[in-house]
Amino acid sequence: MNILLGPLAADLVLVIGMGSVLVTDLILPPGDKRLLGWGALYTLLAALLATFAMELTGPAIFGAYVGDPVALMFKRVFLAAGVLAALGSLTQLAERFERRQGEYWVLLLSSVLGMSLLAGARDLVLLVVCFELMGVPLYVLAAWARDDRLAIEGALKLFLLGAVSSVTLLFGISLLTGICGSTMISEVALYSREHTNPALLLGAALTLGGMGFKLGVFPFHMWVPDTYQGSTTPFVAFLSVAPKAAAIAALVRLLIAGGNALLVGVVPMLITLAAATLVMGNLLALHQTQVKRLLAYSGVGHMGLLLMALATGTELGLSMLLFYLVAYLFTNAGAFLVVHAVTGDEGDDLALFEGLYARSGWLAMAMLLFLLSLAGIPFVVGFWAKLYIFLAAWAGGLQWLVLLGALLSVLALYYYLRVVISMFMRPPPTPIEPIVPDWGTNTAIALCLLFVVGMGLVPGPFVEAASNAAQGFDGAIVAMPRSTAP
Repeated sequence: MNILLGPLAADLVLVIGMGSVLVTDLILPPGDKRLLGWGALYTLLAALLATFAMELTGPAIFGAYVGDPVALMFKRVFLAAGVLAALGSLTQLAERFERRQGEYWVLLLSSVLGMSLLAGARDLVLLVVCFELMGVPLYVLAAWARDDRLAIEGALKLFLLGAVSSVTLLFGISLLTGICGSTMISEVALYSREHTNPALLLGAALTLGGMGFKLGVFPFHMWVPDTYQGSTTPFVAFLSVAPKAAAIAALVRLLIAGGNALLVGVVPMLITLAAATLVMGNLLALHQTQVKRLLAYSGVGHMGLLLMALATGTELGLSMLLFYLVAYLFTNAGAFLVVHAVTGDEGDDLALFEGLYARSGWLAMAMLLFLLSLAGIPFVVGFWAKLYIFLAAWAGGLQWLVLLGALLSVLALYYYLRVVISMFMRPPPTPIEPIVPDWGTNTAIALCLLFVVGMGLVPGPFVEAASNAAQGFDGAIVAMPRSTAP
């Protein structure tokens, strides 16, 4: 196998780039550290481009890893999230954290590397290692503004709850491995189809609980609002999407591979989590006065939609889940990048958005479109993403959950419109000071807007790509009979 074009090509680019940034950081004088950001950005772009030249040759690393179309699509989501975060962070790091830029970029690249490898993990040991490679850098990056009490508090919650979730995940995986006699997910699925064992179901439930923390679903969401509020906003744009997509990738491999063998046992728990997450995420967002906390709870609700798609256990559900992740990436990251452009380091109170149209019409219109997409309003990509999730869930027998999701989508309009009203119907502070974002943040927002509007107007090619990826998934997807109630 040609490793330069094989399923690990993008990961190889990340490793080389990470090593180059680390060595260059030791050589460069303090005044030239900005070059490290460019190196990290070019590394992420090169890895993203490599995914379009990779040969999907099947299993690698002695069968522990597979390069199938689903893994490829997840890789692109992780790398695109890294590119957007890098663009938003370049100027902020150069101005505020000049001496610590090298460490930041190495940690970001290593976290993306863990996610990229996780996308194709077929072995439970590799899956755990990838989770830790992804998660440990996130704990450090969350506390990067170490002079900020909120940053330390949020990072501490992320670390402590992350440790608990890792223990839960390890316990669940150890049960699966001990009972099935293998660490290969395909062997676990085969054993699950042929045997009925309560301990096996317990292992799957504990594994799902451990991953629930990474997803930020109810009741494992306690870290989400505090970590988002305290961390640097460009990093939050990354944190709000990429680790959650990684957890979804792991759940897809574990639950759907092998004909939904494990999914059948935990689907009542999955449906219950989806319903509770939808309800609590939207209710908790209603009265938030900080925009980052509002978007944090909004994100909790959106994770309920992803669990809904996963619970269908169908090829249609998987394809619409992939499409939703791409839509959510550009919508949510774009919204956080606008928050970064508007507020900088001044906090994230809703009052800071009053009269935004008069200070920056560009940012106000961009935020409007991102919020409309999050709400699922037509002509932007969020509408199609929600519609396709609902159609897949309806076809999968989850009609009551679809109705609940549709009702809560209407409720979500209330808190999204609060931000819109502040931007367009509240008078701006006097004197009016125009907002001029740095070029990197502007570029990232423009890229997000391009996809949000473009995918909204022409969703067909992206839906087709997601469907083709689901059809090429390394694991048989079979119809799964179930009741429509948990």
